[in-house]
Amino acid sequence: MIKNAKVYLVGGAVRDSLLDIDVKERDWVVVGATHQNMVEQGFIQVGKDFPVYLHPTTKEEYALARTERKSGQGYTGFTCDASEHVTLEDDLLRRDLTINAIAQDSEGNLYDPYHGLDDIKLKKLRHVSPAFSEDPLRILRVARFAARFAHLGFTLADDTLQLMQTMSRANELTSLAAERVWRETEKALSERRPDIFFQVLANANAISPWFTPLYPDIAKEAPLHLLQKIASEHDSDSVKRCCIAISLILPTGNASTWLKQIKAPKKLCQFSHTVDKVKDTLSTITDNPSSTLALFNRADVWRKEEEFLLMLDVMSQVFELSDAAWPEKQHKIKHALDAAKQVSAKALAESGLKGMAIKEALEQKRLYCIGEVLNL
Repeated sequence: MIKNAKVYLVGGAVRDSLLDIDVKERDWVVVGATHQNMVEQGFIQVGKDFPVYLHPTTKEEYALARTERKSGQGYTGFTCDASEHVTLEDDLLRRDLTINAIAQDSEGNLYDPYHGLDDIKLKKLRHVSPAFSEDPLRILRVARFAARFAHLGFTLADDTLQLMQTMSRANELTSLAAERVWRETEKALSERRPDIFFQVLANANAISPWFTPLYPDIAKEAPLHLLQKIASEHDSDSVKRCCIAISLILPTGNASTWLKQIKAPKKLCQFSHTVDKVKDTLSTITDNPSSTLALFNRADVWRKEEEFLLMLDVMSQVFELSDAAWPEKQHKIKHALDAAKQVSAKALAESGLKGMAIKEALEQKRLYCIGEVLNL
């Protein structure tokens, strides 16, 4: 396909195939080619910092084999060599973990210069070389991989954890951009064991500066168990569900502060703030119609019903162990909401009411409907 070059499947596709996990995307490395060779074959370069290209037909990513040498601070300070003289071994050496540094040629032969196959058998997450410490983002990536593969029995190699601790002591994480921290965290919250992500960060002393508002509360047994339970029971909305759980676990304001700090999406930050506003009311809710209506108004259920019900669902996992009456409370809250939703502002306006009179009548009718349900 590319004259005088060799193409290898690399990274996650090889790893997941060996672990008998469905391969979602494939990445390729090209050895012995130049930028000009790639362009002549119709490949389209993506980004300006690294020699990565899209295949003209499949749109899969093909990267020239390269080496990276630290030349500045943080995760962006690298000098890249992508000449045709870079070998496959050179390219695999720059990768983060040994299980991600295995290549496969077109005939299915595996190339494993850094013993990734051994670590798959041992179920170990181990860094490829000391150059791991040159990129602080790898601390978060390794914590995320630990969350992804914990259910298969994978754990961190001792020397890798020690290296991560050394990087943390050197304050390497301060050089990261908040957006990159959020991106890794978002992926981690979607993994099978998001609780492991936070455990690894704690073990690596990688809490400051990006996760300070979460600790020590999130590393306690009950919160970690809750995150594990949420992830195991729900495939959809896992990121939002985990953020709700974190908001419930932490002192009021800590979760929303943290989400803003790591540049999480604005809607998620606002949602966390809403959880803060209503969690105390929900945990002590009674059959009082006025307090129930106040709760609905505070949560803005009239516009955000789906989010409120999602929050209620996560809260049930928090309260059901400590409050035997919670299932009945939750049932009544949902029925009260259904009843209150039947009151139509449009119908009140059509009856001749105007301005504040509509608002007052709306409140009174909703209050009446809620009372009818709660007093059954």
